[in-house]
Amino acid sequence: MPTGFDSLGKTLMIFGAVLLVVGAVLYLGGKLPWLGRLPGDIHVEKENFSFYFPVVTCIIISVVLTIVLNLFSRR
Repeated sequence: MPTGFDSLGKTLMIFGAVLLVVGAVLYLGGKLPWLGRLPGDIHVEKENFSFYFPVVTCIIISVVLTIVLNLFSRR
């Protein structure tokens, strides 16, 4: 018979896995020089103005997160 602690335990494990992934990305982010500098990322630089929007990087991160979260949310 399931208790209230089953859902709490599952929530804590998912939260821990998310923290682990975020920590790994932050730790390894500087060691991946291509991340954030992919072809298709928008970078405009003028005299007193600089604009950077990593379009392709955001799309790749979104696809990877979608795949990972779909794997974890399968029952």
